[in-house]
Amino acid sequence: MNISPTQNHRSKNWRSRFKKIQGKLHEQLDTNDDQVSLFEWITVFVIVISSLSIGAKTYILPPTATLTLEILEKVVIVYFLVEILARWGSADSNRNFFTSGWNLFDTLIVIASLLPLPDSEYVLLGRLLRLLRVMRLFTFLPHLRVLLSSLLLAIPKVAHVVLLMFIIFYIYGAFGSLMFNQINPELWGNIGSAMITMFRIATLDWAEVMYETGEVYPMSWMFYISFILLVTFVMLNMIVGIIVDTMKTKTEPIKTRKTENSVNGITT
Repeated sequence: MNISPTQNHRSKNWRSRFKKIQGKLHEQLDTNDDQVSLFEWITVFVIVISSLSIGAKTYILPPTATLTLEILEKVVIVYFLVEILARWGSADSNRNFFTSGWNLFDTLIVIASLLPLPDSEYVLLGRLLRLLRVMRLFTFLPHLRVLLSSLLLAIPKVAHVVLLMFIIFYIYGAFGSLMFNQINPELWGNIGSAMITMFRIATLDWAEVMYETGEVYPMSWMFYISFILLVTFVMLNMIVGIIVDTMKTKTEPIKTRKTENSVNGITT
């Protein structure tokens, strides 16, 4: 089948226009990992508004407000669809767009928002899917994304501290159950209730429990203070230190990149 020169010319015009639009979108959407573009700030605003509307639906609202929220819901869905298509169109390679886990997550959330779920059936599932839109903030706020990745990277190290805390809870709970079970069976009757009591003490809600056992064992304050020092002041601070150290390691490349960019800007 022969293609006329006019059709060929029109095809080239459409391709050139598409390339221009793609270039403009790329300029607006393609930012550094530590920067947020205006388009992304608008998307963050829409996500926040969407989240607030979900919270508003938990109240008993007049019909006018309910209708307004339904219209807002449709506007948000349309915006999310346009936004994900714009990001897909501005990507250097459309095929590689979904290789990013965040892009894939955003696309699944948008697709889930488009699913027609009847009000009578799957209503809870529909609300949960809408609630997941809040998670899209991690895609558009780099520092929030760094915080989340730091927490995930710190989990293996924190797990060892949590295991040590469990051992301490178990030892103190067993000792407390053996010593104080006759004083208050509800708090110290078995190892399970005793460990729950130790968790309560770890939250520094311990004065009433200490005074109760102190009437029978005057030196029992040593039991509580030693536990609080070990768990509340030592173990929890270790967890905080691990997370802070992981965040420091995670943010060092960003700081280095900022320094290099500022030096390059001065030299040029």
